[in-house]
Amino acid sequence: MDLADVLTRAMLSDWRYLVAALGLLVALAAGAYLWWRRRRPGPMAALKSVAIASIHDVVLPDGMGGDIHVEYLVLTARGMLVIDVKRFEGIIFASDRMDDWTVIAKDGRYAFPNPQGTLYDRVAAVKRLVRDVPVTGFVLFAAGADFSKGRPKDVLLPGELSEGYKKPERSEVERLTEAFSPHWERVREAARPAREAAVSQ
Repeated sequence: MDLADVLTRAMLSDWRYLVAALGLLVALAAGAYLWWRRRRPGPMAALKSVAIASIHDVVLPDGMGGDIHVEYLVLTARGMLVIDVKRFEGIIFASDRMDDWTVIAKDGRYAFPNPQGTLYDRVAAVKRLVRDVPVTGFVLFAAGADFSKGRPKDVLLPGELSEGYKKPERSEVERLTEAFSPHWERVREAARPAREAAVSQ
């Protein structure tokens, strides 16, 4: 065996090690990405992390003789939140002036109506019941929603909700629960399950 053969075999051997190392790095990166995705809070986990109390899928009086559906109403340390949850993931093309927002996802492209107008109506319905408590509304998307092309107002991702409305220490939660209790009970008494309301219509 001459020197050229020895060098060729050595290079082939090094190449195999390099391919194996690259394969291992790719596998580790994929595993880390999947772990990171599982660790990201989803909409429900974010809501739970900030809620002192909550009600879900109810109708409230709209102040004009009718009812309006509320998906989530959450009592937090900063007041009440009216939340519409959108579980879309992908690139979202949206703006305050667009009638329809568009999602470019792995499984295709589809549109849905701009949810802001209905959200503001829901916030107004809650405010009619609790005039002395701050009431804010948000459209809460999944963590995988990409608004890099522009984000409308009152749109949040789960991590932003968790950070912006952190639940305080237990002693503070108890104080706030007592302070907000009459207002929260007023809303609960006015609320009816959405299914019950649908059957009665």
